[in-house]
Formats: sequence, C-alpha cells, structure tokens
Amino acid sequence: MFWIDLCIKTNIIFMTIPVQQLSNNTSRFSNRARNYASFRPGYPAEIFPFLEKELQLNQNAKIVDIGSGTGLFAGPILKLGYAVTGIEPNHDMRKVGEERLNKFPLFSSVDGTAEQTGLDSSSVDLITIAQTFHWLDPVAAKQESRRILRPGGKVVLAWNRQNAATGFEQRFNELKEKYRIADRVTDQVDDSLITDFFAPNKVFSKTFPNRQLLDFDALKGQLLSKSYIPLPGHALYDDMITELIQLFIQYNENGLVQIEYETLLIWGLLDE
Repeated sequence: MFWIDLCIKTNIIFMTIPVQQLSNNTSRFSNRARNYASFRPGYPAEIFPFLEKELQLNQNAKIVDIGSGTGLFAGPILKLGYAVTGIEPNHDMRKVGEERLNKFPLFSSVDGTAEQTGLDSSSVDLITIAQTFHWLDPVAAKQESRRILRPGGKVVLAWNRQNAATGFEQRFNELKEKYRIADRVTDQVDDSLITDFFAPNKVFSKTFPNRQLLDFDALKGQLLSKSYIPLPGHALYDDMITELIQLFIQYNENGLVQIEYETLLIWGLLDE
C-alpha cells in the first residue's frame, strides 16, 4: 500500500490522539496567534500549482480551509484567485487570519469547527486541512465534510514535519521538551485514521522539501508559538530564553539557523 510505504520511507511514526483531548483544542493557541502567523513555517510555493493541476481545479471552485488559523495555507490559494472560506474556532487565530486575508475579496471567515462548519450542504468543491487534522474528531469531521462537499469533492490534508536531522534541530527539540509546561499534542496521526477518513476511496500522497531560515527573533517567536511553551511572566521563561540564546550563539551561521521540514500532502475523494 503506497501510504504505508511512504510512512516507512520517510521514517514517519504515527500516534493516535485521545478523543478526550479534542474538547480543549480550540483555546490552546490563544495569546500565541501573532507569533504563529509570523514565525511558523509556511508551505513550499510549488505545492499550490501542483494541487491546482492534480485536482483539476477551475477558477469557480469553492474552497474551505478547515482550521484556517492565521491563514498560512489559505493565503497562497487566494493569491491564485480562488474563493476560500476559512473555518477557525479560536478567536485570536481567526482575528489574525482575517487581518491578513481580508484584502482578498474572495475570502470569507467563519467561527466554526471541522465537526460543525455552519456551511450549506453540497456547497464546497475542495476542503483543505493544513496542520490541523490531528486536532479533529475524524469521524465527525468526515461526516461534516461529506455533508458540505459537492459530488466529486476532495479533501487535502497537509503537514509540515520537522526532520530533526541536524545537531541544532535535536538540541532545539530537547529545549522545547525541557521547558514544556503542558501536554504536547503530536501532529502525527495513526495511519488507520487517514485510511478510515477517506475510505472507501484511494488515498494519494506526495512530499515536498521545505526549509526555514531563522534569525534569533524568529527562532524565539517560533518557540513561543508552541502551545505547550511558557510565555513571558512564567517562572521558567527567563531560563528558557537564556538557554535559547546560548543555543543560537553556538549554531548560527551569519546570524541564521536552519530548520529542515518535509511538507506532506495527502488527498482523495470523500464520496461513498
């Protein structure tokens, strides 16, 4: 099976998120939205023309970005001229996303969830779920997605996955774990949940390299965008930032450090 082969080749390990965690997810990124918007990695530019061609989209396609957050995935789609509705339950994230994307006349924003979008039935041609699927109730999200999709409508899942291959990346991850003050929900999903979500249809996937170069302010901002990391005022904050400075001094080259990601796309039909 291609999906299983891909997991083995890319050394991706999948874990299931307990359902009881899902009810608290909408508030986890409150007070972190601006750091998220500014310092989380975007997506490789080539994936959007790829999806446009692969999914045979036309300019009249109606696209819904579930868990649209600060607009990192919706923005490039809007630039291609498509109508995009962002579904985002977190007030802070949605507000920042609206500030960034309201310049696009074909953008609309909804306070909703993957399980209850509030959209009309059979009104959508494509659903995108970027860096978000692991937060959802996959059964309820599938039911809602089928309701709002038109016949032949597709769903695209996307994740930026850190390779953690370099000494800097490993040390940075160790720092995040050392100062973690809340449960760290993995963005990796049991492969059976993906299969079940698209069943009985075939699942397609492709990976793209994605590199991020960060100065110290960007590295700090990315750290603080994590939902489990202490913010200013916390007892651990100053020690954490001191250690981050030391890490940056040790590993930076010409004022920058590098993080290597792999952007994973998964897509398929959602018809029965």
